[in-house]
Amino acid sequence: MKRLSIPHGALVFVGDGQKALFLRNVGDEKFPNLAAERVFTDDNPPTHAQGADRPGRAFKRAATNLRSSMETTDWHELEKERFVGRVAAALEQLVRAEKAKAIIVVAPPGTLAELRQAFHEDVKRRIISEVNKDLTKHPVWEIEKHLVE
Repeated sequence: MKRLSIPHGALVFVGDGQKALFLRNVGDEKFPNLAAERVFTDDNPPTHAQGADRPGRAFKRAATNLRSSMETTDWHELEKERFVGRVAAALEQLVRAEKAKAIIVVAPPGTLAELRQAFHEDVKRRIISEVNKDLTKHPVWEIEKHLVE
């Protein structure tokens, strides 16, 4: 990855389906200094811990014994999608309230695709870079190091 230029005052969003960090560069482009502004976390246990129902069944016709089972609901994945929507709305509010000029989005590829769909046009216009990495489990100084080196 090439060295990323993070303008002063830029928002850096680092997130996955369960945790999101809103960071701001309080330094300059040459020597960035990311500071945490907001942190969102979601307690999203695995699907087997969220529901124990067996999948439903469908019958083809009443006269035959042809049955098939329905696919089980992935509650964990549904909650990830909801979380992405909540985080996208929070980023939109932050952009409008603070008039952010530049945004850098850091997320794993699947989450990044969901975020692209969830972001409002005002947010999309301000995105200057996207990074396909999961850095949510790293401390802020390590995230900064990953982005600028």
